[in-house]
Amino acid sequence: MERRLGKNISKAREASGLTQDQVATKLQLLGCDISRSTYGKIEVGIRHISVEELEAIKEILDMQYEDFFAPNET
Repeated sequence: MERRLGKNISKAREASGLTQDQVATKLQLLGCDISRSTYGKIEVGIRHISVEELEAIKEILDMQYEDFFAPNET
């Protein structure tokens, strides 16, 4: 599940034209204590995401909750 979630976040980030560093900075501004490296681990599915981070990423990338869990195309 984490890999699907991470891939969907990565896809939305790329579609928005933001870098991982830019998203991490925006997360920090919203009160999430996260580095670019830690954010990258979320995208590749090797770090769990907190509810606060999920809500902030949703806002930053203009995602819907169902977007996080949509099946990945293979």
